Amino acid sequence: MRIFRRRTRIFFILCLFAVCVTTPILLLSSHRLRHLGSDASKEFVGDLSILKHRIEVQALSAVQQEEVESLKEPILNVYRDGDQSSTVSLDTIDKNDSPGQPKNVSLPGNDVTTHDAEKENQPSLPEQTLATTREKEKSRSKEAQQGQNVQSHPWRALDEKVKEVKDQLIRAKAFLNFVPAGSNSNFVKEIKLRIKDLERAAGEVSKDSDLSRRAIQKMKAMDLTLSKASKLFPECSSMVKKLRAMTYNAEEQLRSQKNQASFLVNLAGRTTPKGLHCLSMRLTTEYFALQPEEQKLPNQHKLQNPDLYHFAVFSDNVLACSAVVNSTVSTARAPEKIVFHIVTDSLNLPAMTMWFLSNPPGKATIQVQSIDRFDWLSNKDILQKQESLDPRYTSPLNHLRFYLPDIFPSLNKIVLLDHDVIVKRDLSGLWHINMKGKVNGAVETCLEGEPSFRRMDMLINFTDPMVATRFDVKSCTWAFGMNMFDLQEWRKRNLTGVYYKYLEMGSNRPLMKAGTLPIGWMTFYKHTRAIDRRWHVLGLGYESGVKLNEIEQAVVIHYDGVMKPWLEIGLHKFKPYWKKHVRYEHPFLQQCNIQD
Repeated sequence: MRIFRRRTRIFFILCLFAVCVTTPILLLSSHRLRHLGSDASKEFVGDLSILKHRIEVQALSAVQQEEVESLKEPILNVYRDGDQSSTVSLDTIDKNDSPGQPKNVSLPGNDVTTHDAEKENQPSLPEQTLATTREKEKSRSKEAQQGQNVQSHPWRALDEKVKEVKDQLIRAKAFLNFVPAGSNSNFVKEIKLRIKDLERAAGEVSKDSDLSRRAIQKMKAMDLTLSKASKLFPECSSMVKKLRAMTYNAEEQLRSQKNQASFLVNLAGRTTPKGLHCLSMRLTTEYFALQPEEQKLPNQHKLQNPDLYHFAVFSDNVLACSAVVNSTVSTARAPEKIVFHIVTDSLNLPAMTMWFLSNPPGKATIQVQSIDRFDWLSNKDILQKQESLDPRYTSPLNHLRFYLPDIFPSLNKIVLLDHDVIVKRDLSGLWHINMKGKVNGAVETCLEGEPSFRRMDMLINFTDPMVATRFDVKSCTWAFGMNMFDLQEWRKRNLTGVYYKYLEMGSNRPLMKAGTLPIGWMTFYKHTRAIDRRWHVLGLGYESGVKLNEIEQAVVIHYDGVMKPWLEIGLHKFKPYWKKHVRYEHPFLQQCNIQD
C-alpha cells in the first residue's frame, strides 16, 4: 500500500513538471505557427489567383496587363502647367432694390457690367510666422525645422498616405512591365501579391483617416518589395521612360472617355424622352375627340390688345411650355393682363392646344398657333445649309424670334421667353424699362470670369474682312432667353432684313457658328439695352458654377445647356425650381411615367 501511494505521488509530480515545462514551449510554437500559417495561406491564395488569371476591371490593373510594346511615348511633355481661372463674384447690385419695381430695373449698361476683380496676392499668415521663428530660433534641431516647414504650407495637400498608396501601385506596375513576358519568378509572384493585397486593403479610400491598420501594414510590405525591385532594375532612365509612357497612355484613355461622355450627353440632350412623346400622343388623341367648338381657347379677343403684357414662347415641348406659363402666372401681380403667344409645329399643335384647354392658366390668356401658317417664312432652305448636326440650331422655331414684328403686327412690345426658363418673380416691371431707343433689352454676358461669360470671337469669325470692319471684338455680348423687344423700333430699323442678310451671307462662307446667338449678336449690334442682371440668371443647364444666392435673387432662371430639367441628365440641385411648376398629379403624366 505504501509503495502504491509513493508511486502515485511520483507520477503526479512528474505530470506537474511536464506541464510546467511543455506549456510555454507549446504556447510559443503555436503563436509562431499562427503567423506562419496566415502568411502561407495568403501566399497560397495569391498563387491560386495568379494561376487563374483573373481580369481586373480597375483602370490601374488594365494598365498593368498592357505589355511594353503597347505603350506609346508622348511626343511632347506629359505635364503642362495651365492657368486656372477663378470665378469672379457677381454680388455688385444693391440688395435693397426689388427687381419687381419699375424704378430699379432701368440701369445704364456700363453700371451693369462693370466690376472689380480683387487679386489675393498677400502672403499667408503661417509663412510670416515661419519667417519670424527662423530668425529668432536658429539653434533648433533639424526635426523641429522640418515640422515648421510642414506647418508653413496650409495649402499643402492632405491625405498623403492615400497618394503614397497610389504611387506605390503605379511604381509596382511599372516594375512589373520590366519583367519579360511569361516570367513566373518569385519576384513576379511577390509583386503581384503585394499589388493585390494593397488594392484590397486601400480600396476606394480617399482620406488618410479611412485607411485601416491593415492597409498601413501592406504599404510597409510594398515598400520593402519596391526596394528589392529598385535593386533588380537600377536603370533610372528606363523607369522614367516607362512611367512617362504609362502616363501618356492613361491621358489618352481619359481623353477618349471624356469625348465619349460629351458625345453621349449631347445626344441625350437632343433626344425626346419617351414620356414626353407619350404625353404628346395622348393629348393629341384627346384633342381630336373634341367637337370643333370645343377646340378653341378662351379670351381670344385679348390677343391684339397692346396695353396687356404679351409673352412669346416658340417650342414643341408641351411640358416645358406648361412650366413657363405656370411659373409666370403664379408669380404675376395682375395675371389677367398676361397674354401668352405659343408657336409650335403642326405635329404638336393639337397636343399643345389640348394641354391648355384641360389645364387653363388661371386668368391669363393663351394663344397656340402653328409655324406652318406663316407662309412668308422663306429661310427654311438657308437654315438647312448651316453646318450643325444639332436640330435645335437649324430649327425654324428657334429662328422664328427674328420675325417677331411680322408675327405680331399690332403689338408695340413683347417679351420673348425660351422654353427652358422658370419665372420666379413678377415680370410687369419689364414694360416700364426705358429702352432709350434700343430694340433689344437683355442681360449682358461680357464679365470675364463669370459663368455666362461670352466674347464675340467665340462664335463669330473675325478673320472675315467684313466682320472685322463692322464689329468690335471687345464689344459687350448679351444672352437670349428673356428679352424685351421694342417692336416699333425694330420695324423702323428693319432688323429682320439685317438678320436675313447675315444669314444668307453665312450660308456662302464661314461667317459664324450655327445657332441664333451669334447671328443675334450681329443683328442687334448697337441696338441692345443692358438691363439689371437680376432679371435673367443663366447657367442652370450645365456645371457653370452659378451661385445659389444669385438664383434666389433672380427674376428669371435659365436652364441653358444640354442638361435640361425634364431630362434624366439634368442637374438634380437645380431641378426643384422647375419641378414645383409641373403638375405631376395629372393623369396623363402618371400614365406616361413622368414622375417627380
